[in-house]
Amino acid sequence: MYFRLKFIVIFIVIITVITACQKESNSDWKGLIYPSHFSSPAQQVLNGRIFTKEGFYLGKKLFYDPILSKDSTISCGSCHQQSGAFSDVGQRLSIGIKGQLGTRNAPALQNLIWQPTYFHDGGVFNIDFISLAPIENPLEMEESINNIIQKLKKSQEYPSLFKSYFGSDEITSARILTAITQFQAMLISSNSKYDQYIQGKVNLTNDELDGKILFQQKCSSCHSGELFSDFQFRNNGIDSTKNNDLGRYRITLNESDKFKFKTPSLRNIAKTYPYMHDGSILTLEDVLKHYNSGVKSNVALDSTLKNGIPMTSEEQRKIIRFLHTLTDEEFLQNKLFSNN
Repeated sequence: MYFRLKFIVIFIVIITVITACQKESNSDWKGLIYPSHFSSPAQQVLNGRIFTKEGFYLGKKLFYDPILSKDSTISCGSCHQQSGAFSDVGQRLSIGIKGQLGTRNAPALQNLIWQPTYFHDGGVFNIDFISLAPIENPLEMEESINNIIQKLKKSQEYPSLFKSYFGSDEITSARILTAITQFQAMLISSNSKYDQYIQGKVNLTNDELDGKILFQQKCSSCHSGELFSDFQFRNNGIDSTKNNDLGRYRITLNESDKFKFKTPSLRNIAKTYPYMHDGSILTLEDVLKHYNSGVKSNVALDSTLKNGIPMTSEEQRKIIRFLHTLTDEEFLQNKLFSNN
């Protein structure tokens, strides 16, 4: 009798702890809040949509569920990891099902609602379709949305989760993509040391301040604004002959867009290595060395890089010190976004 009573007590304690943790996790939900020091999001992205807790958690579950891939081995979160601002940390080219190697470096998923286009070539204009591209890509998840619908309908959890968000348990392609957007749109990084500095909360060191000035002089023509990108398409002198990736041209078919790629945001840049659309540069030090002396001339090369970007080794060091102030540890460790 004693041991039975002891077991019951322990069981109740465990359930209480689990419930408390779940309540604590749910209490993290505060809705979609725009940082006060950011500009307004792109209206075409928001499009009058309403963000809810139920939609967020459904989208989060789908984002981390390998059921979205053909053989149920790869999820969105496999190549977009929180510790790297939802990029593929340390992986030059992402690996899909059956160990297949992709053709580009996985871009970070952060501050998406401020971006006019998505992916390195800007081939997706609607935030709802970000997840569809890798799902249907034969080198990535190699699945069809119709097959996913059937798998989700047969699951024990998903019908009720769709009902809690949409009001009915009907599962459609539009609902799947909308739910994932509820999660991805919430991936907002806005609390780095730099953010705290411009809000008057902390000071930068002398090296960081010098790096900020140097960055503004040498880098801000392309990496501008609070997201440190103008999201335009340029050729930055990376050797394109290695994989013959035509970049933006694949989308527009304009000859002038050959070998051009979207300027990436530099937020959390110290955590999103390796760099460039092909993941060909491993470190920030090597990135600056490239711009200083490694730019390869070609017909598509951006006019601002015809002579590279001259920088001394000391200037490069200080710029990198500034770039590290763009790391947002709160975003990288926020349990609200983690796979738990």
